[in-house]
Amino acid sequence: MAEQARIFRTLMLGASMTSLLFGSSVYGQSDEVTFSRDIAPILQENCQTCHRPGQMGPMALITYDQVRPWAPVIKARVEAREMPPWHLDKTVGIQDYQNDVSLTDEQIATVAAWVDSGAAQGNPEDLPAPIDWPSDDVWRLAEQYGREPDLIIRSDPWTQAAQGQDQWYTPIIETGLTEDRWVTGMEVRPTMEGRPVTHHAVVYLQQEEEPGDFTPAVDVPGQGSYLTEFAVGKIGDVFRDNTGKLMKAGSRIAFDNHYHSVGEEITAQTELAIWFHDEGYVPKYRVYSQALGVMQSMQTLDIPPGKVTTHHAYIPLTTEARLENYQPHMHIRGKAMSMEAILPNGQVQMLSHVDNFNFNWHVNYVYSDDSAPVLPAGTILHITAWHDNTAENPFNPDPTQWVGWGQRSYDEMYHAHVNITYLTGEDYQQIVSDRRSGGGND
Repeated sequence: MAEQARIFRTLMLGASMTSLLFGSSVYGQSDEVTFSRDIAPILQENCQTCHRPGQMGPMALITYDQVRPWAPVIKARVEAREMPPWHLDKTVGIQDYQNDVSLTDEQIATVAAWVDSGAAQGNPEDLPAPIDWPSDDVWRLAEQYGREPDLIIRSDPWTQAAQGQDQWYTPIIETGLTEDRWVTGMEVRPTMEGRPVTHHAVVYLQQEEEPGDFTPAVDVPGQGSYLTEFAVGKIGDVFRDNTGKLMKAGSRIAFDNHYHSVGEEITAQTELAIWFHDEGYVPKYRVYSQALGVMQSMQTLDIPPGKVTTHHAYIPLTTEARLENYQPHMHIRGKAMSMEAILPNGQVQMLSHVDNFNFNWHVNYVYSDDSAPVLPAGTILHITAWHDNTAENPFNPDPTQWVGWGQRSYDEMYHAHVNITYLTGEDYQQIVSDRRSGGGND
């Protein structure tokens, strides 16, 4: 017993010395973790975009009184990497993205330490200055471009009944363009009145195909070529320097608006805002927006009851290309999706893998300038989708049913929305050389 007491005193003395030298926190901080100093900045940077009054988050996370009751839930969600919504597997593939909202390991540890230590408020004087959030009826990209949109195209109004099944409204609207113009950015939004009933809105471009076009003018039958969309987690696209999306004279916009009833009759419209390059300017690279795998999905998707299934789509690249983003799309049985590059030499590269797909979030993962995959001609893009039609899937309405392709959320589909910039062989070699000399990805 005397020896045990000596060891205990030694350990306590060591702990006291550690506290004197490094502070009382095991995380190396001089004080306990507090909301005002440590948690509020994390919430501002990563959470309040959605978790504030009038936004999609189910609760506001701005003040201490708002956050404190949810502390245990917040800890559980961030430790599981369910929030903020960033569902990429962090152990494989590219990890450098322009719009990464995921928390760092250090931030997750800070949140956990705060909750475990009692979720103290701390000194209110340590709070960061509150963010002056923009109004919901402004175009978010206007600040980036320094001007309002050059063109706004609105779908025809649709009135959704107070009760009833989901509806898809697909009006076609003329752009009014009398000359070809190059797009540098696009943003999509429902009108303020229509947001409660708008599940998502996909926008297609209808225009004539010309010799030299790398992709068909129609990649979704009856609609056109995929352009962009509005969904929870995505509002549009911004194209890199010296690139753009070509909209031709006489082109049309086909809207595919998905509406659901919310207990009151609401009339909704969808608006597409477009920022053009300067008139007469032609960027070096043309961007093509594609829904990779959509045709394979429509033709072959068949999911037995009670099964987890795997489905594949293969899309060849006929010339050198750079992939600008990765946005997987499935419905409520969607479990995971990956995009790989099968190179002409047989090598396989994992580009991006979403291992925890969540249909409530349509996250668009935008590669950074240095990480965007640059691939040689002859590469095959391989899309792999996993669907969970078992009782283990908490979102599955009926695991006893066969499921096929369909637009309803209770049906299924799979494809990846990817912007592709096609390169010349010379440009491809130059980018690869620059990245190798600079230590970047290729």
